[in-house]
Amino acid sequence: MLLSEQDQFLSYNGEVLVFQLSKPKHAEEADDDTMNLCVRRMVFNRDTKLFVQKSSGVFNTGASHSKIEIICCSCTTDSRTGIILPCVLMKKKKRNSVKYFLLLLHSSNQFEPSFYFKLDYELKEDIRLFAGPSLLWRHANKLFYISSNTCVVQSAPVHLSSVVWTGEIVGEGTVVLGIRTAGLPWTGDPAGFSVSDRAIWGSEFFGYAIQSQKFLTATCFMPHAYSRVVSSVYICRSERWRKQLQISLVAITHKNQLIWFQNGVPKRVCELPYEKPCSVKPALTSSSDLLFAVSFASGNSCVVQRRDSLQVASKWQKVKCVLVDDFIGSGSEQLLLLFKDDSNTDVLSTFKITDLGEVNYASGINYKQDVPAAEGLQENGLLTVRALETRLQAGWTSVRELQQHLGLQKRVILESCRALIDLVEERTHILPNSREVKCRRWSRSAEFCQAICLVSLWDDVENPPDSLSKETSSAPEVPERFTEELWQRVVGDSLVVGVKLTEPFYLSLSDVSLSLVMDQDFSSISPIIKCQSKIIKLNKAFSALAVCSSQIEPPPKKIKLDLQSKNYLKKKFPERSPRIQLDGAKTVTAVTSLSPLLAFHRVCCVVLLHAKKQNHQNDSLQQSKKITVLCGKILLSLEDISNGRYSIKMLRDKSYCTGSMEDILAVLTVSVRFSFQIVSCDCTLTPVSSWLLGEMECTPFKECQDNIFCHKAGNVHGTIFNWALKNPFEGVLTIFCRNLTVLFQCLHSLTRVLPPSCSVKLLRSGSKGVLTEHLALALEKEMLTLKNSLFLKEAKAGNSLTWGNESGKKMNNAPLASLLDTEEGVQQFRKKLQKEREESVRSMNQTMNGALYQKTALKIAEAQLSSDMIVWRLA
Repeated sequence: MLLSEQDQFLSYNGEVLVFQLSKPKHAEEADDDTMNLCVRRMVFNRDTKLFVQKSSGVFNTGASHSKIEIICCSCTTDSRTGIILPCVLMKKKKRNSVKYFLLLLHSSNQFEPSFYFKLDYELKEDIRLFAGPSLLWRHANKLFYISSNTCVVQSAPVHLSSVVWTGEIVGEGTVVLGIRTAGLPWTGDPAGFSVSDRAIWGSEFFGYAIQSQKFLTATCFMPHAYSRVVSSVYICRSERWRKQLQISLVAITHKNQLIWFQNGVPKRVCELPYEKPCSVKPALTSSSDLLFAVSFASGNSCVVQRRDSLQVASKWQKVKCVLVDDFIGSGSEQLLLLFKDDSNTDVLSTFKITDLGEVNYASGINYKQDVPAAEGLQENGLLTVRALETRLQAGWTSVRELQQHLGLQKRVILESCRALIDLVEERTHILPNSREVKCRRWSRSAEFCQAICLVSLWDDVENPPDSLSKETSSAPEVPERFTEELWQRVVGDSLVVGVKLTEPFYLSLSDVSLSLVMDQDFSSISPIIKCQSKIIKLNKAFSALAVCSSQIEPPPKKIKLDLQSKNYLKKKFPERSPRIQLDGAKTVTAVTSLSPLLAFHRVCCVVLLHAKKQNHQNDSLQQSKKITVLCGKILLSLEDISNGRYSIKMLRDKSYCTGSMEDILAVLTVSVRFSFQIVSCDCTLTPVSSWLLGEMECTPFKECQDNIFCHKAGNVHGTIFNWALKNPFEGVLTIFCRNLTVLFQCLHSLTRVLPPSCSVKLLRSGSKGVLTEHLALALEKEMLTLKNSLFLKEAKAGNSLTWGNESGKKMNNAPLASLLDTEEGVQQFRKKLQKEREESVRSMNQTMNGALYQKTALKIAEAQLSSDMIVWRLA
């Protein structure tokens, strides 16, 4: 039987069904118009690489003097059995009446009439077959449908211009996705609308559920703006999550594009190679690639591959039909392209089966002449590709597991920050339930969780729960008024936060630092703000200034110290320079980047102070406990920064610089400190002062006259200098600058005014005299640490050992000669001597408690490390 242009092709369970209309033999002889509907089941033979006929069937339309046509065919679900069957829509036209009937094809090749209906017009627009079987079409911008259950033509209460998709959606049944004229959300004169408004609101998508007869929200499919260009849609996935409809689909447009939408949002787009695309079909291949076969009105076709992006993988011309199914029986889908053949042979002779990977069969190739070695080589290549794909899949699984682990760590850190804030603000922390956080291994109680959070965030030493609860209960008390002022300044792209501490409270602290935590609940980011803390000391007369930051340890001596082993001799020998006498208060500052905070427009930050507080005990040792106290909150908004509310103000007032103490501290915090020792052998260093006041245009601070501010225009503006003369021939110049570029500019300008015989040496930290005095104090502290540790050992040993007994003490009072006069006295003396010898041996083999030894060793190591650091700076 020859193929004709009106033949229909349908794929079903790996077979190709060919529907044809033909006249019976008796009708040809009698010149009758009777037509039969014939079906041929064609299967692909993997041996001959050709399609062969498996079986056939015939349906007698029984019509004479009528024109019979095949309208369309598709595979739909039979509502009686739930089995997917092929169905064919037929048209019988006789004079002025048009009759349509639907046929179901069973596996025995028997046709079963499902329903029929008559119309006074012909079906031409948007004809769709769906489950039931049911039929849907559009006529005069109205939607009509009929099903095998009712056999009655019904109309939907909607006016539409086109139907782009019909199918099943979870929880909604059969849904029609169409385009209709938009109902404008406002009233008024349409002539007053702009061109863009007309373009956007001229049409819109709508979803209509046929069974429930209700409209669906169309924005979960696509934005309404695409309704002017979309011609066909295929929904790849539909599901409900938290009562919300989740949709993934592809759409082809009149602009020759294929667009991937996910939950109503366009994700990817691909330019198509031909014009006027009309339909799209998906195919899932053996390599788990999702392909989209696009057919065009011109008879061309292309395949778009979806991996990292949408891209055209292949294209063909003169294609009659594109079918998707498992034609070779491999368990995955392939594309079958039927090409137009002018010879009109009675078999599917011109075709191509491919999945753009392993499978590639085409007509017109003699596979029997293939070389066996080439087949083996191709098989090995396929095995290699599969192995590489398996490894890639395993790597992708590892990446996803790592992402899940990182997400879990992020949730734990966020919950820890919330627990820390609640603990500092003396609020009860409520743990999340199992629905909110899937991992609760460590959440036994609110207090225990808070302790764990504090240790994991701010400490490096992991303690058992018993020690944590004991340490928390014995934490030192914090006075009600320990801060004098909390302030903030903006310097360039930096935010500086300062806390002014009272002197009694500060003198009992060590290792002081600040941290900033955002008070808002941001689920996607960590609330901890990365910042750097500095301690700034100023005396009452402002005759000297020093800035202390986190000190760098010498490379050979980097060790980790215990939390409770630092500064136990601070009461007798406080670490302060004789040039710096603390009067009044001490300021702790923290500096962080400002631009990330401005992304929130308005942010509130909690300021926390972390330190070690010393407890004075009766013995010579002092125990230190880590504390975290709330200093207050700061508010930061883009409006305040734009108004200059927190900007520094350094202005000239006659011969002084009028900057507040907070402004000075803010500039010092963001600046980098460099100290240089300048020595001249044959002349005084008067040019340095002239250079500062003249060329650099510096003026001293009214509040701190030893430190001068540079008003010179350019990069050096804002630099702070401190010039201290030790004698007329030697001095130390300290420069606080923004970066190294400013430092080099200052040094270049300075070297031009200094005599050639002057030497300039960079000091690592402070002057040599101050470091020498610090070294003396550190060595004395190290010596006292060793001494006190030895005394502690003897005291512990004295308590644990017994030296003699009562009778021995009495014998000590008796004269030695009287004991040796009698035999009994000699025996007593011998026993006393033997006991003293045994006790002496025991005293030489003393043991010490492990915790006491660890504490003593750490105190000695800390003292030695402190002196080594000072020696390293002096080197």
